[in-house]
Amino acid sequence: MVAFKEEFPYLRSESGQLFEFNRDWLHDAITQAADRAGYPSWWLTEHVTESIAFYLRLRNDESVVAFSQLNQTVRYVLKVIGYKEIVPYFKPAPPPISVSLYDVAEDAGAGYELAFFDLLEKRIEAILVTGARDLHFSGLQPAIKYLRGAKAWSRGCDALREEVTCFIREKICGGAGTKELNCSIR
Repeated sequence: MVAFKEEFPYLRSESGQLFEFNRDWLHDAITQAADRAGYPSWWLTEHVTESIAFYLRLRNDESVVAFSQLNQTVRYVLKVIGYKEIVPYFKPAPPPISVSLYDVAEDAGAGYELAFFDLLEKRIEAILVTGARDLHFSGLQPAIKYLRGAKAWSRGCDALREEVTCFIREKICGGAGTKELNCSIR
């Protein structure tokens, strides 16, 4: 049995990328749609967000829900409660994505830096295709130490950290549709 964070199913984009459901992301998407439709500080945003979250939590028979299905559900709720004028403005980007650099390093294997960069490149390309706007890389220091086989931080670790950071920047800046991408590396 798989345990899901807060018991929500994952969301799957058309490209197959999986995302964790994020209430704040949905709240922001509904708020933006309402603002564009002429309802600044819309009083029902919190209620609609919680209703959708409750609906997803009840869908415990499915571990994955299509991103398009979630969009249709939100649009349906907006129509049913009498705010169909918000529907055309509800066009959310995928939720924030977190990538564990340590997990990528483990998949590549200790000491296999070339495999690490190859896996990281494939992961970044798959994410950029989804149209995600928030991308967070974590575990940089543990990943570097794992790849270097180091127990203590060294100058070699510094050099590899710089190389990984530059690699991520290069792949993101060179990707299509990254104009509005927020990225952090920790």
